[in-house]
Amino acid sequence: MIEDTLKKTKPKPKKITKSRLKNIGLYYLERFESSTKNLKDVLKRRVDKYAYQNPEFNKDEAYGFVDEIVCEFENSGYVSDTRFAELKVRDYLSAGKSARYIKTKLKSKGIDESSVDALIDAQDYDPKSAALRLAQKKHIGPFRINEDDRKLNMKKDLGILLRAGFDYDTITDILAITFENGE
Repeated sequence: MIEDTLKKTKPKPKKITKSRLKNIGLYYLERFESSTKNLKDVLKRRVDKYAYQNPEFNKDEAYGFVDEIVCEFENSGYVSDTRFAELKVRDYLSAGKSARYIKTKLKSKGIDESSVDALIDAQDYDPKSAALRLAQKKHIGPFRINEDDRKLNMKKDLGILLRAGFDYDTITDILAITFENGE
């Protein structure tokens, strides 16, 4: 008897309707900037989750609701791929991310590569300064405390910058920098 009271049951998910999907989308956009593809994916995941627990539910009708809602949000200005791409490019560049990394991330969110290239060019992207910013943030390369530590970790630093998407020439230039008198 005590075990029955201790068992916690998950509440049944609320039925997915057009108005509920619209509210879910508005709540999501209230918290995050999103692209149209990303918003569709978020809403479709909610539909799929409900449909998994309720096999008789018509997913195709709900997917139609998702398309209508995203189109409505786009027309209202709640969702804009260009605004999303501009914000993300600016954020990624200030964080020291490479152009390759930015293109890959935004492509996964449904932004075409040509518009990303145009946005990166408009921001005066310099791969060396971005790699230097990342090296400073991670305390690698020229930002290591002493020279012995720097020599021991040269391959590790090279790997970090390579995985971040920078080309080999840029990385070797960054790792060759030495600072004199704390400059």
